[in-house]
Amino acid sequence: MRKHRPPPPSSASRISSALSAPAAGGPSRHGVARVISKLGIASRSEAAEWVRAGRVCVNGRLANDPDHPVRVGLDPIDIDGRRVGAARRLVLMLNKPRGLVTTARDEQGRATVYRCLDGAALPWLAPVGRLDKASEGLLLFCNDPAWAARILDPCSGPQKRYHVQIDRVPTPALLAALADGAESDGETLNVASLRCLRTGSRNAWLEIVLDEGRNRHIRRLLAAFDLNVLRLIRVAIGSLALGELARGHWRVLTDAEAADLQARAPGDAGGAYEPPQS
Repeated sequence: MRKHRPPPPSSASRISSALSAPAAGGPSRHGVARVISKLGIASRSEAAEWVRAGRVCVNGRLANDPDHPVRVGLDPIDIDGRRVGAARRLVLMLNKPRGLVTTARDEQGRATVYRCLDGAALPWLAPVGRLDKASEGLLLFCNDPAWAARILDPCSGPQKRYHVQIDRVPTPALLAALADGAESDGETLNVASLRCLRTGSRNAWLEIVLDEGRNRHIRRLLAAFDLNVLRLIRVAIGSLALGELARGHWRVLTDAEAADLQARAPGDAGGAYEPPQS
């Protein structure tokens, strides 16, 4: 049973909720690089680079150590001489193409999802979860780590809906077995729901809904039944559907859409999506 969802935090409380609760008798203390990242201004590694470059002051004094302690809510932080606070939450959705890896920097030099955002003059944004290189579809980006963590939480976050093309026409018995889940590498891989959308002569499209996302969850589940994945498309997260957004394109979510992702009950993914023709 999924846990009760508390109301989404206000923007004023995001930094406090993103960091651990203060110890008794005083405010919580965290390294300045971590605090900057939780403000949604930069990644933690980028903030650490700013600190080492002498661009960050705490209480009017230069901070040279990324772990320089900051009393959250009390100690002012300046970057390049300008006082900083929590950035306005920005959430966008991308229709990720196949062939891109979900990371900011790839050690192997492969193209990343940030290629789709090039030239858009966007602030720092991090992917909310991942889609592997061979997968495609709905991928969220956000500058609010607390919001992102809530979306990814298997207890409080929305369900994710996928359309998956497999290399076989499944029997009712196979569909029932898939719906029961499987063991893989010591993990239990479950689904919230599963159904066959349509069949061809030698393949089929399945709709699989997850309320948790283990590494390569769907691919490993299907492999346990000797099924190969031909295409894997995430078509919805909670109430937010991929819709007609073109492959490789993105758009900014409205405040209402971002709030609705936190507020909706599981299984409320809306909007019809027709899987591509085989």
